[in-house]
Formats: sequence, structure tokens, C-alpha cells
Amino acid sequence: MNKSLLANLAAAAAALSAGACVVATRLVVGETDPVSLAFYRYVIGVICFLPVLPFLWPASRIRLGDYAKIAALGALFFGLFPWAFNASLQYIPAARGAIGLATIPVQTLIVAVIFGREKLTPNKIISVGLAFAGIALVFGPEAMKVSGSDYMLGDGLMLLGAFSAAIYSVFSRATLGAHGPLFVTALAMAFGVLALAPLVQFEPGIFQIPQFTHEGWIAVLFLGTFGGALQFSLFTWALRWLPPTRTVIYLTLNPISAMLLAVLLLNESLTLVLVAGLALVLAGIFAGNIPRTSSNLARQDT
Repeated sequence: MNKSLLANLAAAAAALSAGACVVATRLVVGETDPVSLAFYRYVIGVICFLPVLPFLWPASRIRLGDYAKIAALGALFFGLFPWAFNASLQYIPAARGAIGLATIPVQTLIVAVIFGREKLTPNKIISVGLAFAGIALVFGPEAMKVSGSDYMLGDGLMLLGAFSAAIYSVFSRATLGAHGPLFVTALAMAFGVLALAPLVQFEPGIFQIPQFTHEGWIAVLFLGTFGGALQFSLFTWALRWLPPTRTVIYLTLNPISAMLLAVLLLNESLTLVLVAGLALVLAGIFAGNIPRTSSNLARQDT
């Protein structure tokens, strides 16, 4: 099995895991604030990496500039992104947020093209367009049911979070290749925790164990292990071997998989619209992975 196929499978698994994390987050977010939940999730993720970190540490010397780059990327992806995502949902419904989140592949493609990291091709336009159309079909009607005057703030926060994920996807690839995806993920996550720490509501103190219910602790531990260390390891490993646009296109499975899990676990109804939306998302993923025969196209993702 070649690395490209494994990377596609890793990206898909990470996206499906993210869908499961939506369900887990819904179970526990009422027991704390969104920023604190992200903080504790990534603290657990960092703890998971600690036993293997000595084995992940690169043999070659890491330059100070590389540490600075990893710190900036970590603050973006594990700090700004979860904060903006969670904060936006205080102003807009989840359906509208799902559409904003689905702009990550669109924004990634734009950023990658502007900075010369990828070439704009018909395949990529069709792939991103189909995947986004799938999310819009499923969540569009509910997304328009917004009341109040703060929805523009919510949209702006969600788009800001999506943009930070796009920046990470485009500019982390060289660093992942140079120092290893697992090491960079662990270090970036640690910097993300440091970025979130000033925003966390520590009560009554920083060394106080947070108070969660039994079910809440199960959800938080799941978010930190499978949804933290494992999920982001898979995602960044996929980024190491796939172009950013092709990797993030799988993220459009996130809200779809969350709804499918709700059907399976919460006995919600499977609708024709959900099936059609999933079909469009899968068509977009397929379009992004159509083999390219031209040597020029084969070189475009290097």
C-alpha cells in the first residue's frame, strides 16, 4: 500500500474522528466554557505525546526559526482555531457554523494558489465546489434561520477560525516534512495550550482539577486522546504526503459524519437531503483524487 493511499485514509479517518468529537463536545460543553474545554482537551493530547516524545525528537538540530514557526502554527491551529470556532457558536446556530467550517478547503485552495504552493486546476475547483455544495445542501436551510444582530460577528469568527486552519494546512507542510509530522504535532499542540492558557477560566485555581460529571470526563478523555493526539496525528501525517487542498477536502466529512453518528447513536432520522449531501461530499473527494496523467500536473503538488 503506497503512502498516497495511506495518507488519504488517514485524512478520512481524522475527519470521521472529528465528527465523533462534535458529538462528544455536545455532551460536555455545558459543563464548562468552550475555551476551557479546548484547553483541557489539548492538555490531555500533549500528555499522550509525552511518553513517545523522546523517540519523536529529530536527530538533526532544530533551528530557532523552526521553533518559532512551529509555535506560530501551533497558536493558530490549536489556539486561535478552537477559540474562534467555539466562540462563533455563541452567536450562530450549528448549521450555519457547519457551512462556515466547510470553507476551509476553499480558503486553503485560495491561500495555496496565492502563495504558489499549489496550482489552480479544474479538478481542484470541482472537488472543492462539490464538497462545499454538499454541506450547503444539508445545512443551508437551517443556516438561514438566524435571529438577532450578532450573526455577522459569529460568521466572522467562524471564517477566522477556518482561515487559521487553512494557513496551518498550507504552511506547515515543509516543517512536517523536515522534522516529522508527529513531533511537529506534539510541539505545536503544546504551544497551542500555552496560547489558550491566558483565556481559560481557572476556578478556583490553576492547579485545581476541573469538575466534570462521570459522562463529562469520558467525553473529555475521548476528545483529548482519540480527538486530540490521534486525530491530529493522522491529519498532519496526511498533510506530510498530500497537497494541502486534497487533505483538507476530507474535513467536509466532519459535519456529515456527526449527523450520521446522531442517526446511529441518537436515533435521529436519516433524510434524503443528508444522503444527497453526503454523495456530493464524496464526489468532491473523488474528484480531488482522480489520477493525473500529465507530468506537469504530477509536479504541481510538490
